[in-house]
Amino acid sequence: MQAISRTDPGDEELLGVALEAARDAARVIRDATVDREKLVWETKGRSDFVSEVDKASEREIAATIKRRLPSASVLGEELTPTGLTQKGIVVIADPLDGTTNFLHGYPEYSVSIAVARDGALRAGVVLNVARDEEFTARRGAGAFLNGKRIKVSTLREPGRALIGTGFPFKTLEKLPLYVEQFSLVMRGTAGIRRAGSAALDLSNVACGRFDAFWELVLAPWDVAAGILMVQEAGGIITDLGGNAPDLHAEAFVAGNPAMHAWLLQTVRRANMSKGKTE
Repeated sequence: MQAISRTDPGDEELLGVALEAARDAARVIRDATVDREKLVWETKGRSDFVSEVDKASEREIAATIKRRLPSASVLGEELTPTGLTQKGIVVIADPLDGTTNFLHGYPEYSVSIAVARDGALRAGVVLNVARDEEFTARRGAGAFLNGKRIKVSTLREPGRALIGTGFPFKTLEKLPLYVEQFSLVMRGTAGIRRAGSAALDLSNVACGRFDAFWELVLAPWDVAAGILMVQEAGGIITDLGGNAPDLHAEAFVAGNPAMHAWLLQTVRRANMSKGKTE
């Protein structure tokens, strides 16, 4: 498709471009699964890997954005980030969220793309590559899974709740605090799951598979599309202080309104028991 000629494209057009870019990237990832065992792993940090597939996927995203939205900036995990500006259109992309899962053939990895205009999130796509599920959201227009409207769960009882989480594997100094949080959440709920893709975790909150989610260390490209997904599905997402989500906050709590309130209170209680106040 050709470049959007309008100088101020609407949110529907921005979502269309994000979806096109996500599908292009997913095609690259699927093609690579045939020779997954031959892929070369590069180590970015402890338990943090990148492969040629991550890079090829992001190049595909960048090429699609350049062709369709030539005036947009791209903030991505593997390419040199431009920074999240408060002016103009910025595409925030994670070309392969769940790289370790992909490299092991564990079917929980995604492409996550959000589009912000003048610092505000306007459109988002999270594409579950292994399951061929497309989560989409547009500001003020709702969230969808494969074209069907989705909503957060209505569960209000923590004892029946299923909670998603992510481990602070990049910053092990946060592990004692996280373990305390984990213990309190586990004692009060039906269970906790850690799948390895924050973008999918937030999307699973949006469609009601998880009742809530928290994680301590996340980058803007991990959460940008997921934030919009949760909000447009009727959920709440904040930082650990209960403030509106800032992409640079790192720590996030999300859920349906009742479970967000319970989970936020619970993880903050762990913070206080460790002598850390927000």
